[in-house]
Amino acid sequence: MEDFLIKDQIEKDKKKIIDTRRKLHRMAEVSGKEFNTSKFLKEEVKKLGLAIVEVPTTGFYAVLDSGRPGKTLGLRTDIDALPICESSFNLTREKYSVSDNKEVSHACGHDGHMTILLESMKILVENKDKIKGRIIFIFEEGEETGCGIIPMIRALEKENIDAFYGNHLASFLKTGEIAIDEGPIMAGFIRTRFTVKGVGGHSSRPDLAVSPIFAQAAIIQSLASSWVNRLDPTKTVTLGLSTIHGGSAHNVIADKVTIDGTLRFFDREEVDKAIEQIDIVGKNIAKAHGCDFINETGDEQYDPVINDPDLSRLMKENIKDYFGDKIKKDVRWFASESFELYGKLAPSLFALVGMANDKKGSGAEHHTPEFDLDEDSLDYGIFAMVKFATSFLA
Repeated sequence: MEDFLIKDQIEKDKKKIIDTRRKLHRMAEVSGKEFNTSKFLKEEVKKLGLAIVEVPTTGFYAVLDSGRPGKTLGLRTDIDALPICESSFNLTREKYSVSDNKEVSHACGHDGHMTILLESMKILVENKDKIKGRIIFIFEEGEETGCGIIPMIRALEKENIDAFYGNHLASFLKTGEIAIDEGPIMAGFIRTRFTVKGVGGHSSRPDLAVSPIFAQAAIIQSLASSWVNRLDPTKTVTLGLSTIHGGSAHNVIADKVTIDGTLRFFDREEVDKAIEQIDIVGKNIAKAHGCDFINETGDEQYDPVINDPDLSRLMKENIKDYFGDKIKKDVRWFASESFELYGKLAPSLFALVGMANDKKGSGAEHHTPEFDLDEDSLDYGIFAMVKFATSFLA
């Protein structure tokens, strides 16, 4: 499909694109409970006359069949938001759209991802005569918690999909930039969770208890040292400890303390060594404090997102006139994505689409209250998705 036809359609639909994004932003819902979001998306899909296949619980996919023999392509978006109280301001100004639910917000850009897929779907349906084969439009629930990916993968196994494409708006790239390098582009993820068990007691006599709090504090400090001295600095493994839970009253010494967080990695051998370090450090320090150490690290995990070399080259060749020198090289993001599992079904390509604009204040980190989109970035995401779809199916 010619570049100018895609650009003209995006320009024609610009107001609808922005209205859709803002509407989705206001109805933000957490993982697995995207009921209103799913209902709205299905209504938009039905307007285009596409068949919908339900996937438990709020996820679904829709099928466009050109009626002509060809390949089958999966285009995917995530649909959930985060349990983050949103600021009404981004980095420089008041936001155009703020979540109606004060406890939940699209602080990662999934409202933009849904908008990109909806508009791409509209353009592809309206130009059905220019494509061959089939397109599966995938609306995945619960990407942030991983609750929707396995049901979706199981549902898609019967569709015999030849390739998958997805995108993520990225606050560390400027609007108009895109990253589609072959090989690893997003990190693997492993949930780290470990508990120190002691003996609870009255806070007036800590000597009669065995406090897990001091043991857990010592473990945290020692892990920082272990990361510096025991892991290969050329094979970065990040340790992001995010929650600590223990105790319920100021005058009661807790009997256990649990820490949650994540490891992010690109090298499997090195992350296995990191998990071993958590075990070694935790068990020995807990023992020194008279406590027990329980390591549940590894119960949840994803591999890195790997871009197929052939799909990467196809994409670069077909968008070079539109993006020019804005196709960024050697970009790796240490965030993680359930999208990696689509790559186990078929070759896949995941694009990072820039959305940072200093004047508009849209460069805040993902998962922060100030996160906001530059709505012009949606144009680039839509163009990339439509161009890839029509090029691949050609």
